[in-house]
Amino acid sequence: MIPHPDRHIPAEASPQATPTAAAKGPVFLRRLGSTVVLWSIVLTAIFSTNRFVREYVFLGLILLLAAAGLREFYDLVERRGLICFRRWGILNGLLLIVATFYYLTHATGHQRLPSKANDFETSVLVVFVLGLCVRQLAAKNNSGGLTAVSTTLFGLLYVPWLLNFIQKITFFPGIDGRFYVLFFIVVTKFSDLGAYVVGSLIGRHKMIPRISPGKTWEGFGGALVTSTAASLILASVLGNKLPGMTPIHAVLLGVVLGCSAVVGDLIESTFKREAGLKDSGNLFPGIGGILDLLDSLLFNAPLMYLYLRHVLARGLIDAAPPVY
Repeated sequence: MIPHPDRHIPAEASPQATPTAAAKGPVFLRRLGSTVVLWSIVLTAIFSTNRFVREYVFLGLILLLAAAGLREFYDLVERRGLICFRRWGILNGLLLIVATFYYLTHATGHQRLPSKANDFETSVLVVFVLGLCVRQLAAKNNSGGLTAVSTTLFGLLYVPWLLNFIQKITFFPGIDGRFYVLFFIVVTKFSDLGAYVVGSLIGRHKMIPRISPGKTWEGFGGALVTSTAASLILASVLGNKLPGMTPIHAVLLGVVLGCSAVVGDLIESTFKREAGLKDSGNLFPGIGGILDLLDSLLFNAPLMYLYLRHVLARGLIDAAPPVY
């Protein structure tokens, strides 16, 4: 398939690439409002005292985000002129999340160890990869098998697999992982907020204009400052609800999550630029699509999980049920 000529719009040529100063205020307010409303719903579900809401409404929200995000990703793939097994990828992405949820909420004894949950998730991915290859054999008119398998697999890894780490943090054994979900979401979104505000006000030096004309080094500095400040404040306010957390860890996580949030945003911008789009969708005022909402969180969820598992929770992991 030959890409349509208008699908490759240089970053500098996009009419919406750099909004005017007068337009930045309303855009910021829409972005802030959408972010607050959306993540308030997710966090309210996680911290609900009703078990059905706490578990199954949360699962439903994760499934909705995964399905919509994966759909947008495959839209970008097709706009780029490439092929993918859209329905196969979305179906298996949702099965991955549901299967992991069932395992995490029903595992007992040594099966609750993080390594066991990761083994289970790997087994699901193995089945998906093998099934994807079989799906290619069944395709009658698809001569681009390598491309279809690659794009479908990457879509599943980029959206539902990375998003799945939020579940593994939430149900982390021996601690109440919900507070770490709250922690990394707030720190990540403050990074986004700092980058946008500082970049809009004083940004002069472009980071990677060929990918994202609006990203500046000043905005990057703002992201690190706000993410680190948010991390320190949350560590102080939540206290013992974040076991293993110290001021040093808070600073390290603030910097790591702040940097990763910017990288995640740039990676998604790369995909959009190649497809000739400014936003992955238009669901949320001031933000864009699901991928525009999730880009930084998709990078930060696995980093938060790995830091929690290998640094903060050493000595805390046991077979105890989650603290709900």
